[in-house]
Amino acid sequence: MDLGISGKKALVLGASRGLGASIARGLAAEGVQVLAAARSAVTIAASAGIEPVAVDLAERTSVAALIERLKADGGVDILVNNSGGPKAGPAMGQSRESWLAAFEAMATPIFEITDAALEGMIARRWGRIITVGSSGIEQPIPNLALSNGVRSAIAGWSKTLAAEVAPQGVTVNMVLPGRIDTDRVRELDGLKARQSGTPIETVQDASRRDIPVGRYGRPEEFAAVCVFLASDQASYVTGSSIRVDGGMIRGR
Repeated sequence: MDLGISGKKALVLGASRGLGASIARGLAAEGVQVLAAARSAVTIAASAGIEPVAVDLAERTSVAALIERLKADGGVDILVNNSGGPKAGPAMGQSRESWLAAFEAMATPIFEITDAALEGMIARRWGRIITVGSSGIEQPIPNLALSNGVRSAIAGWSKTLAAEVAPQGVTVNMVLPGRIDTDRVRELDGLKARQSGTPIETVQDASRRDIPVGRYGRPEEFAAVCVFLASDQASYVTGSSIRVDGGMIRGR
């Protein structure tokens, strides 16, 4: 299938590893020119279609510099919002500072970058905004209160924005990963193993039993859904939150 995006330009945030890196590679394979942005951009290997860009979403000056570059370059056609997760912890007892820091690191920067990208998309009457969320939006993940709360706020923003820009040919969607085999998930499994005093293999086996497919997902499987949402063929899909979780969430 020709996805119709060869020659388009994309910005992928959090592209140094895991889901972001896989999405960047997937878009580049379709002929998209990808700005792969991350705090540790030096770890991103420049390759055909992929240009590393340094940005620290937790630093306002770094975000402002990225926005200025976007404007100077004429913007992008595809924006993939992918921010790292905050520290694990319960809902009870979280400080005001922890909530504000999580929101400033995860939500505010993508709101600002999206606003900057939308100017060119609306002018061209074509654009794709794809935000990587979490299955915790639909079924809260124990001990990830900050992530559950902030990502749910992002989901409300995404749904609202979708209705605002749909008439201008811009789609806005979220993709919700379940247990995908990334460094972040392995770190969380390791933390749970240490807290429970059990081997990490035991923790992972228990997680697999909760997934009807019986395994963790591969990053490239998740990326394929994001690449489709960036395509011409997905022009009638907007305001959606699509789970990629092997059937783990049983609700509708």
